[in-house]
Amino acid sequence: MRTILLFFYKNHFVFIFLLLEMVSVGLVVQNNSYQKSSFLNSTNFIASNVLFSYSKVSGYFGLKRTNLILAEENARLRSQSVLSFAKYQNNHLVYRDTIYKQQYSFLNASVINNSINKRNNYLTLNKGSDQGIKPEMGVISSNGIIGVVKEVSPNFCAVLSILHQEFRVSSKLKNQGYFGSLIWDGIDYTVGNLHDIPNHVEVLEGDTVVTSGYSSIFPDGIIIGFVKSIEKQLGDPYYTIQVQYSDDIKKVSQVYVINNLFKEEKQNIENSADNSLNDQ
Repeated sequence: MRTILLFFYKNHFVFIFLLLEMVSVGLVVQNNSYQKSSFLNSTNFIASNVLFSYSKVSGYFGLKRTNLILAEENARLRSQSVLSFAKYQNNHLVYRDTIYKQQYSFLNASVINNSINKRNNYLTLNKGSDQGIKPEMGVISSNGIIGVVKEVSPNFCAVLSILHQEFRVSSKLKNQGYFGSLIWDGIDYTVGNLHDIPNHVEVLEGDTVVTSGYSSIFPDGIIIGFVKSIEKQLGDPYYTIQVQYSDDIKKVSQVYVINNLFKEEKQNIENSADNSLNDQ
């Protein structure tokens, strides 16, 4: 405290000078319209720039919360989409009609761990059984499919990535309607291989590849990627088709977990049919 007082005492002339300067400037501004206008314009300019910079900084640090809010909103909208509903009328299944019964619901989640450089890759999400996650639920992003839930704990789940040798997804060419199986070959993390497409089908580079809807995991029409290259091997009745994934899984941070509300019913009827055939 003594040091501070000595500092002010030794420099009191400087402080008095600065104070008088401020008073002089104030008087000039107060009593002259031109100087007053210039001063106000300058202070407004400085203040607006400071506020603009502050808003950019605060906006940047608020992006995480904003992204979470948008992800939750997107999950609600996906659940309310017509594509998430099966259509029933007079006890018959009717497609694209006016009576709907919800088949899929979506839950947003954040990716907290991810790998792409292994032969068998996984993602970890921050949602688990306490939030309604179960094994064999599909996982997608806003731009394409990501994988399938493999293991679940109360608050986390491990997702079998599309970049895994065991991952298969029933896929189809959107325009042509022919379906096959999409598999990753373990080389380029941005490319998968579409198998079982007959070589008499007209396939073009850039054609869209989507989910077929034949599995109980993914709805019909979820984008997977685009045809990158087509090869026809001599004597092989099927194409070798490379598909460029529509999403860069390396950059994925927000995903949606799909709950098929009809899954158990579908599996039960299919198992019953298989058992009936085996008994014959």
